[in-house]
Amino acid sequence: MYKNLRLSIERKISLTDDEWNFVVEKTEFIKLKKNEFLQIQNSNSSYECFILKGAFKTYILNDNGNETVIFFSFENEWMCDLENFYHQKPTTYNIKALEDSEILVISKANKTLLFEQVPKLIQFHIIMVEKANIAIQQRLLDVLNKNSKQRYLEFIERYPNKFKVISNKNLSSYLGVSHEFLSKIKRRV
Repeated sequence: MYKNLRLSIERKISLTDDEWNFVVEKTEFIKLKKNEFLQIQNSNSSYECFILKGAFKTYILNDNGNETVIFFSFENEWMCDLENFYHQKPTTYNIKALEDSEILVISKANKTLLFEQVPKLIQFHIIMVEKANIAIQQRLLDVLNKNSKQRYLEFIERYPNKFKVISNKNLSSYLGVSHEFLSKIKRRV
C-alpha cells in the first residue's frame, strides 16, 4: 500500500529501510467514500496528503454559496492547504473525494518529527513546495492567458483517464465557464 509513496519520495531522495520505516510510522492511512470531505473550509484540520487511489477536488465556497474549483488531485499526487498546514490558520479550501479514495496523511507535528529524524526529508519537502508553487503559478497564468477551450484541451491531455471522473459541473467551475459553455466546447472538440 505504501509502495507508491516510497517511489514518489525516492524519485527525489533515497531512503534507507530504517528511514522509510520511520516515515511509515508517522503517516496515517485514511479511506474516504465518494463525496466525503477530507477538509472543510474554515476548519482547523491540517494534513499533508499523498493520494494512493482516487480523485479529489479542492474548492472554495464564495459568499453566495457558489463553488469555485481550484485544483483536482489524483493518484500519486500530493495535496495540501499550504497556509493551513504550515501556519496553522483556518483552512481556506474544501477538499472533497470525487470517488472512493485512499490516502496517506501526515500531521504537521509528525512532519516536524520526520525532519528531525530524517533530515534529508527537508530536501524532499523543499522540492515539493517548489512544485506546489509552480503549479499555483501555472494555474494562475492559465486562467489569465488561455481561453477555456485551451484549458479544457490541456486538462484532458494531462489527465486522459481521469477527466471522466470529473462532472461537468466541477469541470466548468474549474475552467471558469458555465455548464452550457462547457457543453459547447465539448461538442466542438
